[in-house]
Amino acid sequence: MADITGDQRIQSEVLEGLATAVNHRRWFVELALPYLGDNPIEIGSGLGDYAIEWAEHLPRFTATEADPDRLVLLKERMADYPNIDVRQMLLPSADANGEYSAAVSYNVLEHIEDHVGALRSMADLVRPGGRVIIIVPAFMFAMSQVDIATGHIRRYTKKTMRAAMEDAGLQIEKLHYANALGLIGYYGATSIFKLAPKEGPMVKVYDSLVLPVTKAAESVMKPPFGQSVFVVARTPA
Repeated sequence: MADITGDQRIQSEVLEGLATAVNHRRWFVELALPYLGDNPIEIGSGLGDYAIEWAEHLPRFTATEADPDRLVLLKERMADYPNIDVRQMLLPSADANGEYSAAVSYNVLEHIEDHVGALRSMADLVRPGGRVIIIVPAFMFAMSQVDIATGHIRRYTKKTMRAAMEDAGLQIEKLHYANALGLIGYYGATSIFKLAPKEGPMVKVYDSLVLPVTKAAESVMKPPFGQSVFVVARTPA
C-alpha cells in the first residue's frame, strides 16, 4: 500500500475551498457521468461532493478515502445517502474483485508514486470492458508550492497520461485537456501571487463568471491546454 502524501490539513482546506466552486464541480460531474455505469467506485472521495452528485443518477455508488480522519467525516456525511457505500482504500491495492462498472478518480493519481500500479489496481476493481475515468492536474510548469504542500508528485500532459494508461494495460477512449482559463488563473494565483485556492472571493468570481464561459467554449472545441487532463479508458474485455 502507498503512503498518503502531503499535508492532510492543507489538503482539507483546499477541498473545503473548492467545495464552494459549484459550477466547476457540476461540469466535472457531467464529464464522467456517461461512463460510470450502474455501480461505480470512486477512489479518493475526499469530502464526498462528487459522490453525492453522481449518486443522484445511479442506483448504487461506492465512495472511498485513504486518510483515516477524512474517512470518518465521509462516513458521517454519507449516512444520509442509502445508495452510497463507504470504504477505506489505498492504491495500489491487492483488492481485485472486479465487481464495479467503473472506477473514477479525480485529482488523486498525482499523489501516488506508483501511478501505473494504481491504475492497474483500479482496473482490477472493474468488470471486464468497464471504464477507468481520471482527472489529474496538467503541466509541470504549473507545479507550485500549493501542489507540493498538498502532496502532488507530478502534473500531467496528454502524452504522459496516455503512456501511464497504456503501461497499465488500459485502452484510451477519450483524452483531452479541460479548463483552459483555469490553468491561467491557477498559475497566476499559486505561482505568481503565492495564493492557495481556498474559499473566498477569488474562487467565487472564477466559478460564477469565468467557468461558464470556459465550459461553453470547450463544449464546441477542445483546447490545446488546460488546468486538468481528462481521460476515459476501457479495461480489457
